[in-house]
Amino acid sequence: MAIGLGLMIGFQFPVNFDRPYASRSITEFWRRWHISLSSFLRDYLYVPLGGNRRGPARTYINLGLTMLLGGLWHGAAWTFIAWGAYQGFWLIVERLAGQRALYSALPRPAQVLATMVIVVFGWVLFRAASLPEALAYMGAMVGLGEASSAGGTASAWASLDRLQVAAFVAATVAVYGFRTSQAQVERLRPAWCAAVALLGLIALVHLLRASHVPFLYFQF
Repeated sequence: MAIGLGLMIGFQFPVNFDRPYASRSITEFWRRWHISLSSFLRDYLYVPLGGNRRGPARTYINLGLTMLLGGLWHGAAWTFIAWGAYQGFWLIVERLAGQRALYSALPRPAQVLATMVIVVFGWVLFRAASLPEALAYMGAMVGLGEASSAGGTASAWASLDRLQVAAFVAATVAVYGFRTSQAQVERLRPAWCAAVALLGLIALVHLLRASHVPFLYFQF
């Protein structure tokens, strides 16, 4: 939506996200997610460390170090280090499997779903204030406990209101049912422009009526 609005007012943005949640493996996810950051980690950490030019063992070490440093780059906290180690672990596992996911034999929808589950578990580490909180929330996600929230304890799903559930469903349809926004803006049509403007307005209204939630990256 931001890309479409930017083009309509004369700005050209580089492609930074290419439907990452349609990925079938963690390796593919990192080729699609936050492309500017992934490129930076590759060019200024992974390659200078030796990349994959010094044998398999060194390649695995370089992958792990790159993701650990990528996690530490986000903040000096154990949660970010754990998140980097988590991502590095899956990249190493897939490299050992021939740059394929362990579930590559499954149908495409199942591969996408499995990748999303792995990624979402990793986001818990990224967002949590501490490792114990992250572990508690992960437990709640699989039905082993309750997640802690500002309003007390509530199950992860029970804490969602109707608007959030509707947004989740709409986002799922948008990600898997339509082309990317980059592809859409190549052929700007009046109906599409009107739809983008309407969605932008709805998003602004929702932000105005919602409680204040500080932008995550302001802390870095």
